[in-house]
Amino acid sequence: MLTLSGCDGGGDDAKAAAPSVIAPGRPGEDAATLSADEAAKARPDDTPNAADLSYTTNMIAHHEQALVMAAYADTRASGTKVRALAARIEAAQGPEIKTMAAWLKENGGASPGTGHNHGQGHDHASMPGMASPAQLAALRDARGTAFDRLFLQLMIAHHEGAITMATEVLTEGRNVQVGEWASEVIAQQTAEIGRMRALT
Repeated sequence: MLTLSGCDGGGDDAKAAAPSVIAPGRPGEDAATLSADEAAKARPDDTPNAADLSYTTNMIAHHEQALVMAAYADTRASGTKVRALAARIEAAQGPEIKTMAAWLKENGGASPGTGHNHGQGHDHASMPGMASPAQLAALRDARGTAFDRLFLQLMIAHHEGAITMATEVLTEGRNVQVGEWASEVIAQQTAEIGRMRALT
């Protein structure tokens, strides 16, 4: 974090003095005081790179498939626990799709579209954790406890795949916003995996 500081006094000296920036040092080191120009040059470049753009595009498709699976639960799950889990997934990942799509538009990425275009797994089958068309068909046809078992099995794998993707972009990407999204995916979906395993 860079912190702005300035002079409180008046006079020509105060007018001439530019704001300074306090840059915290590494553990055990003193903070440094930088001019605004020095701070701007010291700031890491977080311009989205290919890894950031690819992750965001693919995660939209990944989320869209999760929404397809979650939507089945409302009429096919055996009880309230799986339906409630599916509802949480829909509530979290639907808005995330819109946010990531807007970010892609602002940063020159290809627009993947929304509305579950990629949810059937035809274009993105190679992404970690994606269910195959046959698995999605089996889930759509299942009912009751059979649906619950298959839903949990597929969604655990799906979340594990999302965590793999997020971990990779934290290493290969450089955009701060994408890194924050990836960290949230790892935290939230790790917690959800734990809840799903408790239901199996």
